[in-house]
Amino acid sequence: MTQLTCFKAYDIRGKLGTELNEEIAYNIGRAYGQIYQPKTIVIGCDIRLSSEDLKQAAIKGLNDAGVNVLDLGMTGTEEVYFGAFHLDVQGGIEVTASHNPMDYNGMKLVRENARPISADTGLKEIQALAESGEFADVVTKGATGKYNILPEFIEHLMTYIDPAKIRPLKLVMNAGNGAAGHVVDAIEAKFKQLNIPVELIKIHNEADGTFPNGIPNPILVENRESTRHAVLQHGADMGIAWDGDFDRCFLFDEKGQFIEGYYIVGLLAQAFLLKQSGEKIVHDPRLVWNTFNIVEKYHGEAIQSKSGHSFIKEKMREHNAVYGGEMSAHHYFRDFAYCDSGMIPWLLAVSVLSETQQTLSSLVEGMIEKFPCSGEINFKVVDTQLTIQKIFDYYAAQKPTIDHTDGVSLDFGAWRFNVRASNTEPLLRLNIESRTDQNPKPMQDYVDELTRLIQG
Repeated sequence: MTQLTCFKAYDIRGKLGTELNEEIAYNIGRAYGQIYQPKTIVIGCDIRLSSEDLKQAAIKGLNDAGVNVLDLGMTGTEEVYFGAFHLDVQGGIEVTASHNPMDYNGMKLVRENARPISADTGLKEIQALAESGEFADVVTKGATGKYNILPEFIEHLMTYIDPAKIRPLKLVMNAGNGAAGHVVDAIEAKFKQLNIPVELIKIHNEADGTFPNGIPNPILVENRESTRHAVLQHGADMGIAWDGDFDRCFLFDEKGQFIEGYYIVGLLAQAFLLKQSGEKIVHDPRLVWNTFNIVEKYHGEAIQSKSGHSFIKEKMREHNAVYGGEMSAHHYFRDFAYCDSGMIPWLLAVSVLSETQQTLSSLVEGMIEKFPCSGEINFKVVDTQLTIQKIFDYYAAQKPTIDHTDGVSLDFGAWRFNVRASNTEPLLRLNIESRTDQNPKPMQDYVDELTRLIQG
């Protein structure tokens, strides 16, 4: 029995050839089919050069386990999520490595109604069976057919906006040569059909698995310049950039400034609460004050959850929350089976820009001014728990309010921070925020103090 190192906390990701290959993909498909015994599932893949072959291997494994497969072709992760809750199927698989380097690939797995399969909800069982290869004999093999989910997906996306209320806007769309381009084209056609006065300026829109403009990952500062430049060059109202499987989107204001995901959570909470006050909004504990402020202002209810998609989705289901947001640019929606989407956020932003008649910068600059944040700072440390304890001991005398939802958050009234161990790497992740109205100290002073403490 070979141990598979491609299984992670939330999905499957590994180096091609050694950690993930067609034989492993076959075993994963076969194990999924044997454990869950779905009648039919949907499958799709991103644009990476290895994705189609891995997808076909997984399909063969599923068919050999007696599962029928609807092959959605080249898709983003959320198209598979959509297929998994919209069609009469019992699960889905997306073959993708999202924003990982060129020599990686992976898979995201869901059950019926697009419920996530992660380490604590079945991924370990799939791993054990894929490793052992002890597959049961199946009398009737499954069949595979192709299915085009795009028209239905676009119809669903249009339910998040009111076409009659959209004002004339110019948007830069940067698909990063990933999987988003075909959806951008379809939305553009739909806008024209509905006479929505929005002009789309498309850059790096062609899907290209060689990634001639670099791996699509707008969280890296060096990957933001092309979007920023296009916004300024065209005098656009907003810029939108996606990662490879477009389950995360990143927004730039009309000045070309990249907006931290934290403030987008507030903006989208506002979008939903403008439509319906009293709704519940789920957020992660890394940065919270702006979210509290917006949710209170628009008469909603803020609910805190541990970071990570399976925790957010679970918490949203528990409270019937309309929206959940993480500062990492993952945004989740009740009407999207509590799944994350990279297409819904920018459509909602267009809705807010139209309804408030404001620019994106004027909507977020107040938030940024009131509640400045450090952005996420990562430290390589030998022992994450020991370092967290050291930080804890250092600040104990100041008697902060302490929260253990995820890592540890210390709140001093005028400023607060969250520090936690990464789920996937030997890193300590730090986020700091402050209240300008109570705090004369610049953010950098807090960053320097904690950096000295962590590295000292």
